[in-house]
Amino acid sequence: MSDKPNMTEITSFDKTKLRKTETQEKNPLPTKETIEQERQGESTP
Repeated sequence: MSDKPNMTEITSFDKTKLRKTETQEKNPLPTKETIEQERQGESTP
C-alpha cells in the first residue's frame, strides 16, 4: 500500500449522494459582555 490515494476513486466520486447537513457551534465563544461580567465577579472578594 502506498501513501497516495487511489485517484480513480476520487474522480469517480458522486457528490450528489451526499446529504446536506446543518452545522451548529457546540462551544461558542463568549461575548464581550459575558467576559466583562466574569471579570466583575472576579474582582470582588
